[in-house]
Amino acid sequence: MTVPRPDLTGLPLEVLSYIQSLEAELEAFRSKDAARAVRAELTPRMRAESAEVEDEPSGPSEPPTTRQLITLTAGGIAKRTPRHLYDRQRRGGMGVFDLDAPEGDPPAFLAVADAEQTLIVLTTQGRAFPLAVANVVESEVRGRGESIRKWVTLGAEEKIALVAPDMGAGNLTVVTRRGQVRRWRYNVFGRALQPGTLLYDIREGGAPAAYCWSQANADLFIVTAKGLGIRFAETQVAVRGSLGIRVDPDDAVVGVRLPDLFGRQGHDPPDARLCAEQGAGERRQGGDEGRPAGWGRRGARRRRHLRHFQPRQDHSLCGG
Repeated sequence: MTVPRPDLTGLPLEVLSYIQSLEAELEAFRSKDAARAVRAELTPRMRAESAEVEDEPSGPSEPPTTRQLITLTAGGIAKRTPRHLYDRQRRGGMGVFDLDAPEGDPPAFLAVADAEQTLIVLTTQGRAFPLAVANVVESEVRGRGESIRKWVTLGAEEKIALVAPDMGAGNLTVVTRRGQVRRWRYNVFGRALQPGTLLYDIREGGAPAAYCWSQANADLFIVTAKGLGIRFAETQVAVRGSLGIRVDPDDAVVGVRLPDLFGRQGHDPPDARLCAEQGAGERRQGGDEGRPAGWGRRGARRRRHLRHFQPRQDHSLCGG
């Protein structure tokens, strides 16, 4: 039987404080009892997974490094933080608010690059800008960023579409929202890239949606927001670009990667992560994307409402 809480008005302050502390302890015990009851109702597999989460280590994940995590908004606010300053979290954690961004311009892009590298910034108008990582303000985790418009001059309706580390080798392969695939050799960028260079006409396929560094000897795997995917040989892409996947008007490309980037070198294919809007994710091995198909086809359904597609071995290789 639950006894209602009496009126404590008029009691001495120390007595009232003591009662409130006892009530807080009682509530804590009730919460623990409720958690135990829920745990008891779990299946053996669920209990094992819960125990794994509790046992996963937290704390610093690597020694000091010159690798930087660069966070940017579509409007051009950015900061960089040494990667080793981010502590490892347990699986299922809440994460951290990495960039103190203005309202209406939330963080939209993450890139990992060395402090001496250069970033290639592609805009929604198909223009490209070089941005030295050293020019991005260095700040702490959850720190405030600064505008990069001194180096990336955006137009009135122009936004950042992609941010890719300059790898200095291979081809930068870009897929537009409407499924067009374009490739440029690495020497187009670097010191040769003039700020604001128009890479292509966005009337032919729409704004850039995803990128991938490639070596011209692998397959491309493209996915859309509705979970459609297609795989074909990179050599099928013409010099001036080709249609990679047919995309419905209410769909858009969200990612591209090389499913056999490491598999062709005699190693196990890399894992890939597919993430949906609400944070649900799936990990697929590189060989699971199916057999290559011809370019420009409709694609096969994989998962619904994807937001991001990323290879697991190196964040600098692909993005979207």
